[in-house]
Amino acid sequence: MSASVNGKAGETRSVLRREYLLHTPDAFVRTPLPEIAKGVAVVHASPQLGARFMQYTAELEAEGTLAAIDQQRFVWVLAGQVSIAINGEEWTLRPGSYAYLPELCDCQVKATSAATLTVIEKPYEVLHDVVRPNAFVAHEDDVVAVPLGGDPQLLVKSLLPADVAFDFAVNTMTYAPGAALAQVEVHVMEHGLVMLEGAGTYRLGDNLHMVAAGDFIWMAPYCPQWFVAEGTVPAKYLIYKDWNRRPKL
Repeated sequence: MSASVNGKAGETRSVLRREYLLHTPDAFVRTPLPEIAKGVAVVHASPQLGARFMQYTAELEAEGTLAAIDQQRFVWVLAGQVSIAINGEEWTLRPGSYAYLPELCDCQVKATSAATLTVIEKPYEVLHDVVRPNAFVAHEDDVVAVPLGGDPQLLVKSLLPADVAFDFAVNTMTYAPGAALAQVEVHVMEHGLVMLEGAGTYRLGDNLHMVAAGDFIWMAPYCPQWFVAEGTVPAKYLIYKDWNRRPKL
């Protein structure tokens, strides 16, 4: 896909509205972050945008590291290979692997080759008498796919356990060519979405946008949203949402 809509300088597919951001690779800007050594980040969603979480793409050189922080973190490997040391035990992650790392986790992410990661960070919302979740590492291949609404053309994998201890959810959603959400959704949750494969049309607010692998979308609470996969190959995305908590009054 070209870096502009019709080849004219100064144009981009990226769009910012009050209720959403479509952030496309032609407009990405790399920036250093204090917790990244030998690497850079493309920050997609942050409080400056109005988001209640942070999501970025981390591009690490070989031996590059992502240091621990005082917030919980979800890491998904897009490309390359990384190792994660958690309380003295080491894990190797490849594309499709992911890790949940709680607040103040004694852990470090290190690239064993050049690697690209999707990183989600969020302050943990404590629930009375609920024990905070522990760190874990997994791979999408080991997660059972469930048809959304009984539609075998639209498969969902829930990457985090269905446990009230988790205050957010991350899923992959895979659409067969031509498959679509059954309704335009409007809800209290906000989203961070990374297109992993294929292409399609996303309704955001009152507008329709063509999206493709590599694009990022932030959706504010109550943003009308809908998606249909287009082309001859499946479309797939990774999607974050806040979960298991009451809206703050």
